[in-house]
This record gives sequence, C-alpha cells and structure tokens, in this order.
Amino acid sequence: MKKRKVVILSIAIIVVALLLEGSILKYVNDKNAYRTSKVLLDRVITVLDKNDKSKAELIESLKDDYIVRAEAVSYIIDAKPEVEYDVDELQKIAKLMAIDEIHLFNEQGCIYSGSLPKYFGYSFNSGAQIGYFKPMLENKSLTMCQDVTPNTSEGKKMMYAITWNEDRTKMIQVGIEPKRLLKEMKQNAVSSVVAGMPVYKGMEIVVADEDTQVINGATDSNKIGKNLNEIGMSLDNLCVDDASATHIRVDGKRCRCMVRQDDKYIVVVTVEDAFYLQGSIMAIFIVGAYLVLASCCITYMFSKILKERLEKEKLIYTSNTDELTRCFNRRAYENDINLLKLSDSWIYMSMDLNGLKRANDSYGHAAGDELICAAADCMKNSFNEYGKIYRVGGDEFVVIITEKTEQFEDIRHSFDVHVANWSGEFVDSMSVSYGWVFSTERNWNSVYEVSKAADKRMYESKERFYNENGGR
Repeated sequence: MKKRKVVILSIAIIVVALLLEGSILKYVNDKNAYRTSKVLLDRVITVLDKNDKSKAELIESLKDDYIVRAEAVSYIIDAKPEVEYDVDELQKIAKLMAIDEIHLFNEQGCIYSGSLPKYFGYSFNSGAQIGYFKPMLENKSLTMCQDVTPNTSEGKKMMYAITWNEDRTKMIQVGIEPKRLLKEMKQNAVSSVVAGMPVYKGMEIVVADEDTQVINGATDSNKIGKNLNEIGMSLDNLCVDDASATHIRVDGKRCRCMVRQDDKYIVVVTVEDAFYLQGSIMAIFIVGAYLVLASCCITYMFSKILKERLEKEKLIYTSNTDELTRCFNRRAYENDINLLKLSDSWIYMSMDLNGLKRANDSYGHAAGDELICAAADCMKNSFNEYGKIYRVGGDEFVVIITEKTEQFEDIRHSFDVHVANWSGEFVDSMSVSYGWVFSTERNWNSVYEVSKAADKRMYESKERFYNENGGR
C-alpha cells in the first residue's frame, strides 16, 4: 500500500511538472512576444510622430506660401482694376497662381466678387470657419492663413489665406484644397516607415488610418489598401491596449497580436505562434527532464518548509493567545500597545467582570470560567469587527477599537445587549464594568496615560455597580 502511494505521488508530481513546464513556456513566449511587439510598436509610433511633426512644419511653410499668393493676387487686381468684377479673369488668375478659389471681401467683411459666384454674399458672420478672419476688420495691417478646415458652405477641407489690398479698400482671400496632396504624402510616409522596419520571419507590422481602418503601410505590401477587417484584424476582436496581447488568426495562421490606437493611426504588430515552436520543442525535452527531477526535490522541501511554517505559526498563535478565552493574551497586548500612535484615532476600553469572586465561592471555579468565557464571547461578538480583545488578567480585559470609532455608541450598545441577554449553566446572569477613553479626547503624554484613565473610569463604574447591588 505504501509503495502504491509513492507511485501515485510520483505520477502526480510528473503531471504537475509537465503542466508547470507548459505554463512556463507559454509565459516566456507571451513575454517575448509582448516585449518584441512593444518595441516595434514604440519604434513605429516614434517614427510616425516625427513624420507628423515634419508634416506640421510643412503645413506652416505652406501657410507662408499661401499668404504670398494672396498678396500676389491682390497686387494683380490692384494693377488691373478691370478684373475686379470679372469672374472669368479671376478664374484665370486663380489657375495661374495654382489656387482653387479667389474671394474679394468689402470693408464690412462680405464677399462681393471672386472666382466662384456661388459664394457671393457670404460674410464673416456666415459661420465659424469664415468667422475666423473677423480680426481683419479691426486691423487692416493683418494677413492671416487658416489651417486645413471644412469651409462654411460645403464642408470641404480647405486652407484659406487673406490680406488687405494696397489702399486697404478690400480684402483678397485665396483658397487651396491640399487634401489630396497631404493624404498622398501621409500614405507614402507611412508605407515607407513600415517597409523599412526590421522584423523577423513570422512577425508583421500593419499601420491603418484611424477613421477608415484602411491599411496605409505594412511589412507585407500586399495588404496596403485593404481594410483591417479583410485581413482578420477587426477592432471588435482586438484589445486596443498596448499593455496586452490578443490571439487572432491572420492568413490562416494563429498569432499573438498587439494594437495601439490614437487619433491618427491604428498600429498592429503580430507574431506567429509558430515563431516560438522550434525553441519550445527543444525546451520540452530539456526542461521536462529537469522539472521531473526538481519536482521530487521541491515536494520534499515544500512539505518540510510547510511543516516548519505551520509549527512556527502555531507557536506564535499559542504564545499570543489566551488558552481559556482564545482572546489575545497579555504578551500580545504589550506588543500591540507599543504600536499605537497618539496621533491616530482609537478607543481604549478597560473591562472587568463584576461578581466573579462571588460566583467562584458560590458555584466553584467552573462557574467563574463560564463567566470569563461568556464575557469574552460577548466582546468578540461586539468588538471583533472593529479592533482587538485582550485578556490581561484573571477577569480583566482590554479592548482597543481602531475601526469606525465614530460608531462607538452603537458598538457599545450592542455589547450591553449581549451581556444583558446572556444566561449560563452555572450562573443566570453576568455584569461587566468598563471604562473607555478616546485617543482624541485631549493631548495625552503616552498610551499608558490613556490606559490609566480608562482603568480609572472602569473602577468608577465598578464602584457604582457594587454600591447599587451590594457586595463584591
């Protein structure tokens, strides 16, 4: 029978060891996939951010260029006053200056002419976009250029630059639609960034537009132009959090996937599970043998350590626990009271049974023990949730309440009810005198001063009890 138990134990240890090995390999693989993916994600995002910064600098240079174009158109119109109201001529000037729109505003900020008659009558009060230029009315020395913004009439993304003419009698505004150019630059930059990223076989990087989810760059160029959903990377199935990885299937292959999303891009890094397969197979043979052997040693050591720990905990519990009441004893009390801080809020209760000597003399020590245990039980039922209970002498107890001290009246009332409702085998009723002190009552010199004040109040309570009931 003993041999059979050893065999069963050995099999159990081997099974646990193999499960542990599998867990370790999975953890290591996930950790490596996470670390590699995180590095790639950070690198891609950093490069894309730099690219966006360069693009922002380019837009600023475009603004300067567009203001120059607006000033050039103003100069042409001043030089040829006859084109001011000639739509065809203004359209030719727009084509010559490589701009999409020309608008002429009067001194009140209203369009009265331009290359597109459909905008005649619009003013700086017509909407938020066109209202951006209202400061021009207050300062005729201004020239302004707006970022790419949907225009007031059609919501078409445009960049507008505006200036006053030479004699400050009208404003000339030019509008350019840079959307196609910027989009093309963005796509080319993203595709170039991703194509240049170094990756191992089995890894892949995909960068898609945040709004359309169309792929702008990928290490597999065949995926560029496709939607994330088409290649199995639907955001509905992915955890958009760079601190976690998700398992998905891409091109029929199971992969660990990490995603980061911001207001411009969705960056996805995938690592095929097969990427780690070869190393895992080798690890199974090496680690498997090691774990089988180690598990035997660990089981023996664990059982020995556990036994020592249990014995130590039992010794600590015994040395700090009163044998009769199972409350904390005086040793625990002395240790804990030194940890109390006068700056904290707590309550010290000194408690003493009434009539214990009479019960011992009348009914024997069994009755006395019954009273002591009953008092301890009532204290546990009332105070255990809020602090600790110590038996520091024969029938002397201390309760230190550190939680919910503002509910003390309710807690104390609960204790009084438990005591009043108690009835024992040897003694019919029980009475406990107690005194309490709040640590916040006044500035105390020490914790022992608090305990003495509580003892004093307890003895005053005991004195009243005996005066009312007689005897000791």
